[in-house]
Amino acid sequence: MASSKTYLEFVLEQLSGLEDISYRAMMGEFIIYYRGKIIGGIYDDRLLVKPTKSAVAYMPTASYEQPYEGAKEMLLVEEVDNKEFLVELLSNMYGELPLPKSKKKK
Repeated sequence: MASSKTYLEFVLEQLSGLEDISYRAMMGEFIIYYRGKIIGGIYDDRLLVKPTKSAVAYMPTASYEQPYEGAKEMLLVEEVDNKEFLVELLSNMYGELPLPKSKKKK
């Protein structure tokens, strides 16, 4: 099941307290970027984030779910209605996320 544009717009509005949030549509789902780093995505109208140490500490009871079959498990963010929670979650995660891989020129 693909994610809806309506849910994407809702999540982006919830993250509007952060600068440089972007997304990329991919196979019916949406990858979410914060300041150029992938933080997670929207899969089947669920916000899933990478399980960094700070994300696990901030959401100790969060369930681990696969975004799609065969993928690494991610943390399900259930408090998408809470803007302050989301801003703090992503801010805490940012330093632990890897830099984007550089694209090789042919």
